[in-house]
Order: sequence, then C-alpha cells, then structure tokens
Amino acid sequence: MTSINISYSNAQLRCLAESASLQLGLPLINIDNADKPDSQNSLKSTDYSLHFSLDGLSLVSNTKNSHGAIRCDFAAGPNRHRRNFGGGNGQMIAKAVGVSGKFYPLVLDLTAGMGADSFILASLGCRLKLLERNPIVYRLLQDGLSRAATAGRDEPALAEIIDRIKLLEGDSSTHLKGLQAIDYPDIIYLDPMFPTRKKSAQVKKDMQALHSIVGADEDADILLEKALSKAKYRVVVKRPAYSEFLANTKPSYSLEGKSTRYDIFALQKIPK
Repeated sequence: MTSINISYSNAQLRCLAESASLQLGLPLINIDNADKPDSQNSLKSTDYSLHFSLDGLSLVSNTKNSHGAIRCDFAAGPNRHRRNFGGGNGQMIAKAVGVSGKFYPLVLDLTAGMGADSFILASLGCRLKLLERNPIVYRLLQDGLSRAATAGRDEPALAEIIDRIKLLEGDSSTHLKGLQAIDYPDIIYLDPMFPTRKKSAQVKKDMQALHSIVGADEDADILLEKALSKAKYRVVVKRPAYSEFLANTKPSYSLEGKSTRYDIFALQKIPK
C-alpha cells in the first residue's frame, strides 16, 4: 500500500498543511527540519509527500532516482502548449465529444484525474463539471485550478477557460444516482485508470505514481452503465488503443489514435 505524508517548506503554509494533515489523517512534516532524525525517519518511511510550497501543491517522491514533483499547471507547460497548438476542434477528443462551431456541450467528467482533458475541452468552449473522489488527486487539481484562476487576472483568455470548469469532490456513481432529468449533462466523459501494461517501462513514472495512489477504477463498468442512462447526447470513454471495450460493451463507433482510443456511445443526434 502506498504511504503518504503531508509536508511544507514555508511557515506561511503551516496552517494549510496542518489542515490537510487533519482532514486526510496523514502525518505532518516540516521540510525545514528535514535534517532532524524524526523528520528523516518520517520521510524514509513514506513513499510520497503531498507538499505545500509557494509554487503550489505537489506530490513528491521520497524515493531516490524517481520522478520529479507532480503538479497541476494550467497556465504553463504541456497544458498551455496543447491549448495554443493542439489543433482546436480537429483534435480527437473534440470530435469524440462533438464540439463544433455551433455545439459547445456541458460535459460531466466522471474521472477528472489531473484535469488535462477537461481543460482542453474548456479551452474549446465547453462547460465542464469535474468529479474526483481520490482526496490526494482532488487537492492537486483544486490547487492547479486555483493558481490558474490567479494567473488569469493577467490573462483574460485563461480566466474564461477556468470559469467554465467546476470541480467537485465525491463519488461519481453516487453523483449519477442523484441526477434528475433536468440536470442531465449533454455529454458524459469517462477516462478510468488505464490497465497496467505488461511492460511497465512504457508508462511514465509520474503516471505510475498516480496509479499507485488511485489504484484501478474497479467500478468503471458500473459507471458506464449508469452514464448511459444519464447523458443527453452521448457517453465518451477514453481507452488505451490496445484495450478491450469497457464492460465488454460495443460503442456506436470509435476514434483511434496511435496509443489512445475514444469509444463513443451515441444516444441521440447532436444538435446542428
């Protein structure tokens, strides 16, 4: 089982770190005192630290020769590059969801993760409601959205994108069960944790880290069944290109790339 502690490196962040420690029931370490025996032992005894710093919240490995810090960043890096140069409505995910110059759907993302796909859809004009049940991943995503909102004060285009995103912490199955017809989303998006590949070297170390924390989405089959009764126009399932259909349920059609496949379950025609 993956072990995690809460850490911080600035006195200004102590209250936030203490609050997270209490809420999550995880041990708290002040990195400024990392040279002390008690802190060293606490770091060595855990796999990861959920670390509070002035640069934002990150997941840091306590194992040598591992990956760098994992952090949600929507204002820079790969997310910004893909927003600016990803191909707009020509991207597979846009086609799968049905985005067009006349259709900007409300999308319910049942497995938000680090939010990359939802951010792209929001950048294309869609409204997004994100659900994440893992408390560690939820906090990383929440922090990333918060920092992006702050950066948006100087970048109106980014601010508009973040305004289209609403993040909720909770179980997707429970959320779907409580949805009334008037609240059904146009599109439901489901991207369960990919199956572990036989050759683990093919998977990036940061994704291995998230997989070890989140685990397998054992209820993905059930989520698909429920989603099909709650979406207005379609359910979109993201899968590895090599994998079987989720719940062994054949979609209406699929869009397939080199490594990723989108299975589209069409429920009714998208408005033109």
